[in-house]
Amino acid sequence: MTDERVELGIELLAHLEHAELSVAEAIDRIEAVTTNPQLQREILEAAEERGIIERSGGTVEPTASGTYVSFESDVVVKEGEFDCERCGAGISEGHFVSFDDDEVGPYGSTCIRKVLGRE
Repeated sequence: MTDERVELGIELLAHLEHAELSVAEAIDRIEAVTTNPQLQREILEAAEERGIIERSGGTVEPTASGTYVSFESDVVVKEGEFDCERCGAGISEGHFVSFDDDEVGPYGSTCIRKVLGRE
């Protein structure tokens, strides 16, 4: 499971919408995958080693542009009984971020915007 979470965290970082984030803001995004500090560091280091991001001081910059998550095509909404991965609230409509190999979620309608840095 650890390798899967690392890959999902890297995938999230590869799809950052902003040209620059603080390390704390990048960690906020990674928390969508794991709250384990050691695993979060591993994700940041692996993303940097692979050239997905560049770190300078307290900032993180994605190396690719135009690859951010689109609500219209990359976020899938499913009906059911879920617990939000970010806040833990019970939700009946789960929002999942769909990547090529996997998906991240479920999140509530407010939390998905926070996870993706839209709020």
